[in-house]
Amino acid sequence: MNSNDELQVILDIGIALAAEKNRNKLFDMIITRSMEITNCDAGTLYRYKDNKLEFRVMKTLSMNVSKGENGEEIDLPPAEMREENICAYSAIHRESLNIANVREDTRFDFSGPKKYDEITGYHTESMMVIPLIDDEDEVVGVLQLINALDKDGKVTQFDPVQERVIYALGCLTAIALSNMRYQQELKDQMWSFTEAMAAAIDERTPYNASHTRKVAKYSGMLADYINELHEKGEEEEYFSENRKEQLVMGAFLHDIGKLAVPLEVMNKATRLNGHEKDIEKRLEIYKLKAKVLMLEGKKSEEDYKQFESNVDESIQLMNTVNGAGFLDEDKRAALEKIFEYEFKDQDGVASPFFTEEEKECLRIVKGTLTAEERKIMESHVEITERILSKVHFNKYFLNSPVYAAQHHECLNGKGYPKGITADQLSVDSRIMAVADICDALLATDRPYKKPIPKEKAFDIMRDMAKAGNIDGKLVEYLYACLE
Repeated sequence: MNSNDELQVILDIGIALAAEKNRNKLFDMIITRSMEITNCDAGTLYRYKDNKLEFRVMKTLSMNVSKGENGEEIDLPPAEMREENICAYSAIHRESLNIANVREDTRFDFSGPKKYDEITGYHTESMMVIPLIDDEDEVVGVLQLINALDKDGKVTQFDPVQERVIYALGCLTAIALSNMRYQQELKDQMWSFTEAMAAAIDERTPYNASHTRKVAKYSGMLADYINELHEKGEEEEYFSENRKEQLVMGAFLHDIGKLAVPLEVMNKATRLNGHEKDIEKRLEIYKLKAKVLMLEGKKSEEDYKQFESNVDESIQLMNTVNGAGFLDEDKRAALEKIFEYEFKDQDGVASPFFTEEEKECLRIVKGTLTAEERKIMESHVEITERILSKVHFNKYFLNSPVYAAQHHECLNGKGYPKGITADQLSVDSRIMAVADICDALLATDRPYKKPIPKEKAFDIMRDMAKAGNIDGKLVEYLYACLE
């Protein structure tokens, strides 16, 4: 092999190494190509980790042995970093070694290969060991090649010229592995940030303890289900590993804006949020004052009895309405009646039973939040977008903040915060919206509502789909996932 041939081989394999994104395939590629170039019978690739050399891939052509090529563990103890071990020596001293015959060499301890030969019937003779050194001068592993073969298939010494080629390929492999490690570290860093933010949201309020993770779980389930349908030819969409990760990360981050929402809004379990006790005390005091007026002859007994009845009626209705999920027209009319009730002192100064703020809370038709409180609650989406805009998402997670900020948008443009429509909402954003609503309906830990059975929850979601709010197809997909 002349220098031009060497360069071409290095370039070709270097390009292939750079293009490979799977660590296990990269390991297998370097050992396979190195064995082809040197025409050798066996090879072992070690990964340097925790000051030891771990077996990653083992191949022996003559014995039809191939282990670790798909990432499976090799049941052999790692090699210790002792200088008498040839692979450890190569790593420690960053030196290539070319041994013509291990049985005649006294420099290193070859008892391990010899013992292996006794067990398997193999015959180890020539050996070449190459350290894998990356661009930061760090050893990431060692490549061990065994029994170079001549054109007649007889064992011979490894060609020193080929040693130079394999060393160059080893360095390219090491750089590729380091790049993979850096990419994985960046991903791990993003996921650790995501987990930390999700934990902060979940810890802030008791009812949110599992919501974030449920939305992420349902989103991932939908992506997997769509892939199953795609494989059957029943769905055009397909979620690559990267696309699914972006979706799931977005789901983990979708409620990060709730960190800025006041807890009295976040945790508002009833319309009056505990203030009903204060109102009861106020009305009981009014009742006592009215009784005093009666005893002093300033109020008739009949008027007092009516006033007492008004107080009892108001307290009973207030407590009924306070914890109700939905107010029908009859209850709303009854409320307006008690809102007219008041206490007049001896000078004729009137004090209403309820303040304007309390009336507003009790008038809430559905849920527990007033119009102003709902605006505060809905602002969490805009806050989510602002927070995530300060975070650098590399191209691998570029769409995650987009999905997170769109989980309350509707296909018909009636969602928030931007009121965007179906043509602007990706399948991914639609998935997150469906997952979010599903958990909100099925949740058993919300203080302001009772849990809804699955069938009823999906009936509600189907109605939402008919109204043009969410994607009906995805609703049915999630229903199938949860069966």
